Amino acid sequence: MTHTEMLEELKKLTLTERLALMEAALRLMREELQQRPQQLLAPDERTARLVAAAQALLPDYTTDTELTSFTALDSEDVYEAR
Repeated sequence: MTHTEMLEELKKLTLTERLALMEAALRLMREELQQRPQQLLAPDERTARLVAAAQALLPDYTTDTELTSFTALDSEDVYEAR
């Protein structure tokens, strides 16, 4: 069914029926949004959230020895295994 056909069918419903249908559609959309909120973010909003999260964790990554132990290998050359 096309959007035009759906709108024509909506016109046949009473105001109360249309309202109930809209409420049900909104409920479905809300449930879907709660299941996958990250996918619906605008790219700049997603980037801003990732930057904020990285900044919040920066002290942990610079001072926590469990997270920084592998940085001892930073000066070593890395070779691709073939």
